[in-house]
Amino acid sequence: MKGLELSRLFWEEALRPAMEAQCPELLERTAAGLCGAGSDCLGYDDEISHDHAYAAGCMLFLPGDTPEKELFRLSAVYDRLPREFRGVPTEHRSRQGDGRYGVKTIEGFFLPLTGGPGAPESWRQWLALPSHALAEAAAGEVFFDGLGEFTRLRREIETGMPEDVRRKKIAARAALMAQSGQYNFTRCRRHGEEGAARLAAGEFVRECLGMVFLLNRRHMPYYKWAFRAMRELPVLAELADALEGILASPSEDAIEAVSAAVIRELTAQGLTDGHWDYLEPHAYEVMERIENGEIAALHVMEG
Repeated sequence: MKGLELSRLFWEEALRPAMEAQCPELLERTAAGLCGAGSDCLGYDDEISHDHAYAAGCMLFLPGDTPEKELFRLSAVYDRLPREFRGVPTEHRSRQGDGRYGVKTIEGFFLPLTGGPGAPESWRQWLALPSHALAEAAAGEVFFDGLGEFTRLRREIETGMPEDVRRKKIAARAALMAQSGQYNFTRCRRHGEEGAARLAAGEFVRECLGMVFLLNRRHMPYYKWAFRAMRELPVLAELADALEGILASPSEDAIEAVSAAVIRELTAQGLTDGHWDYLEPHAYEVMERIENGEIAALHVMEG
C-alpha cells in the first residue's frame, strides 16, 4: 500500500476517532496529513521504498501559539494508539522527539524548509531558497485542516513565487546551460578532457531540469525524483528522455536539440523574442523583462 493511502486510513480509522473521543476541542485547530520529504509524499514509493522508514502514521499540525501542555496532551492521545495498523507497525514519537510522525507546530514544520514560519516573505528569500526545499514544503497531502491555515501556507509556497524571481531563475538557468553545454562541453572534448566534458554535460542536464520546472511554474524536487516528476509536467516533459540520453552518451547534437526546444518555449511564454541558437543572449533578453530594479541588477547567473 502506498504511504499516502496508508497514512490517510490511519487518520480516518484510528487517529481522528481518538481525537474526537479524547480531545474534540483540539480537532478544530488541527491539520492532519503526510507532508514534506520522502518518496511517499510524492506518491513515488514502492516495495523497494518500504525497506526503510515504512510505518503507519500521520502528522498533526497546530498553530505556533498552541500551549505546550495541549501539544503534550495531543501527543499522549497519539501515543496510546495501537502499535500496529493494518499489519504495519506504527511509529510513535513523544512531543520532545524529532520523529517524522506525530504532533508538530505549523511553524516547526516550515522552519527547516523555508527558514521561517511559512512561505518566503521577500523576493530575496524566494530567490535564495533551493527548489527542493520549496518542493518538500508543498509535497504530500493534507487530509484535514480545521483552520485552513496550513493548507493556505502550502498553497502560497506552491504558487506564490513572484514572476520577477521566476524570470531571474530562468535567466540564470539559460546562461548556465549555454556555458556548460553549448560552450564548455565541446571545448573540453577538443582539449581531450573527456571527464571534464562529461561533467559539463551533467551540469547542462541539471540546469535544464531546473529550467523545465521553472517554465512549468513548479518547484523541482530532490534530484532523485527530478526525472520522474519532469515526465508528469505539461510543458517539455518530452525532453526527459533526451536529457537521460545526454547523461548516458553526451553529444553536441543532442545538447543543441534540447537547447532549441527550450528556446522555443521561452519564446512561446514571451520571455524572449530573439532568434539566436545560443542560449546566453536569451538569458539577457529574459533579464530585460524583469520589472524589479534590484532583481534586474543582479548578475545574470545569480539565482
